[in-house]
Amino acid sequence: MKALDFAWVLTGVLLNAIAQLLLKAGARSVGEISMSDGTAALWRTAGGLALHPGIIGGLACYAISVVVWIVALSRVEVSIAYPMLSIGYVVNAALAWWLFNEQVSLQRWLGIGVIIIGVILVARSGSTH
Repeated sequence: MKALDFAWVLTGVLLNAIAQLLLKAGARSVGEISMSDGTAALWRTAGGLALHPGIIGGLACYAISVVVWIVALSRVEVSIAYPMLSIGYVVNAALAWWLFNEQVSLQRWLGIGVIIIGVILVARSGSTH
């Protein structure tokens, strides 16, 4: 894969990963959303979250990532680009551990290692056109 093509793919993946982290930050601001009170409580919570900077930022990152991803798909075979989304799992696990103090077990780190190996194999298999 050409460096510029990889940059487009990686930018799309990282924007998607950042979106997840921002949405998580927004969700953390209200705590666990309970469904026990029915949909009324859900709508009240959603109304408050709609204006949270993390939610707004996350949705903006998603929107930008779609545009970037379309550019990437115009340059890279989807059978190569799509597996690259797995890089987002690696980024999110590491940043969730660092930013949110989420526990990442040894088994999860090993799985992340397998993902990294898979991404490298897929990237190296790409043809240039």
